[in-house]
Amino acid sequence: AVVSTQSGHYGRGGRGMKVFLLGQETLPIVSITFAQSDLLKEEVYLFERIDNASREPMKNMRCMVFLRPTAHNIELVVRELKNPRYGHYHLYFSNILEKEDIRKLADADEYESVKEIQEFYVDYIPILDHVFTLNLGQISRRGVSWEMGALKRSADTLISVLLALKKFPVVRYSAKSRLAQGLAENTLNIIKDHSHLFEFRRSDTPLLLILDRRDDPITPLLNQWTYQAMLHELLGINNNRVDLSEVPGIAKDMREVIMSPDQDTFFKDSLYSDFGEIGIKIKDLVDKFQQQQHSTANISSITDMKKFVDSYPQFKKFSGTVSKHVAIVGELSRIVQDYNLLEVSEVEQQMTTQSSHSEVQQKVSRLLRNQQVREIDLLRLVLLYSLCYERQNGYNPQGLLEMLRNRGVSDAKCKMVTHIMNYAGAAVRGGQLFGEQTAVSMTKKYFKGLQGVENVYTQHKPLISDILQQLTLNKLKDSDYAWLGSAPISRIGDIIVFVIGGLTYEEVKAIHNWNIANPGNKVTIGSTSLINTKMFLESVVLNSAS
Repeated sequence: AVVSTQSGHYGRGGRGMKVFLLGQETLPIVSITFAQSDLLKEEVYLFERIDNASREPMKNMRCMVFLRPTAHNIELVVRELKNPRYGHYHLYFSNILEKEDIRKLADADEYESVKEIQEFYVDYIPILDHVFTLNLGQISRRGVSWEMGALKRSADTLISVLLALKKFPVVRYSAKSRLAQGLAENTLNIIKDHSHLFEFRRSDTPLLLILDRRDDPITPLLNQWTYQAMLHELLGINNNRVDLSEVPGIAKDMREVIMSPDQDTFFKDSLYSDFGEIGIKIKDLVDKFQQQQHSTANISSITDMKKFVDSYPQFKKFSGTVSKHVAIVGELSRIVQDYNLLEVSEVEQQMTTQSSHSEVQQKVSRLLRNQQVREIDLLRLVLLYSLCYERQNGYNPQGLLEMLRNRGVSDAKCKMVTHIMNYAGAAVRGGQLFGEQTAVSMTKKYFKGLQGVENVYTQHKPLISDILQQLTLNKLKDSDYAWLGSAPISRIGDIIVFVIGGLTYEEVKAIHNWNIANPGNKVTIGSTSLINTKMFLESVVLNSAS
């Protein structure tokens, strides 16, 4: 898994006090992967940026350096070694270190302070065992050409993931995407240049599948109803941190909270629980805490006191966990109620199944007149309508756009309809977002939309689920997802998926469910970023304005 590959790599600097020297891009990798307490156990007491020129010399400390092997970082290490501030250095690089760079480091080590140089392939930010990201901003121009540096950064990440997982894959990509083709070609070229690193034993053939966000613009536009996805959609998750500073009445020590599955067992167990389940789990958590709190009140002997002192750190941590999740779930509940998200989401889901056009148009119109609905939800309803019904008879977004303007939505935001159709309309995107439009498929969609009430908010399945199903059945069309550098194969093993333009937590959950059901085709998925609706719309605008 992309997280577990990193375990045990650090703390090899021997016994004694250590400083951890990091770069701008490796700092978030370490902060997400390790709790500070874990690093303290390895006697890491100081964290520094290598580009901080004002660091004080500490010859009594060992130094662990963890950097990306970029030309700039190699030059910083060369300067460090020529004037060493620490006693010994253990150099760890997150990707392939070229021979010329090794020579530069050796020449600079005049004081023989370097004890080891290692490559540890962790050139990505691990989010979950099966999920990684880069946290890149704008990556392309008009969705057809890569921004300078973004292509190489993405290819480097894929190489790192493949080496960490010990996979030498065949490659497929979204055939209609120039971005996907460019990344596939760059990645394959790096593999060829370093073929000796990819000589892994394999009983089956892994696959690297490179997708483009524009092939599925629906998923990032939907409201979400599972815990982790709701958090990101309504509050935002950034490197496992959630900003609660705008929450009414929030305590000072709760203005920013860490939401890490590795450090919070309640969160780990609730990532994919729906909102109704979360309410029940929170009540059980509070009840458990109250019982534990009551037991601490019954301290009547030295033995009781000792037991309490021994358990106090866990009790304090438990208290913090309860306070955090109660505050978060309370805020999510407030947002859902204040902004009528249940009704909004129900209409969203009906559109994704392409329910009756006239009926959906009426429901969208009614919500556009509802003063309780937020601007972003007004906008997402019209955008979803445009994407889902653009090729159906009677499609006419102009009336809905006029209703948006009457609600005070700016002309710039109303232009989002044009932007998103240029970015990911039917004429632009690849694949089969709504499947083959046959009589049989339309009938299936109709009955899917009539499922029980318990499924009304989760009818939609992201395109990636259908792609994986078709892939493992050997039915994924070569015309939609082309092969690169190899002949088509009928049987594949594990799959590494990379989504250019952003990944959603709904898709993260879909991959989690897939891996449970398909242990023979385990999927690891990554992306240039993890997005919510707001972030997705910002990227659409940037691509239109580039």
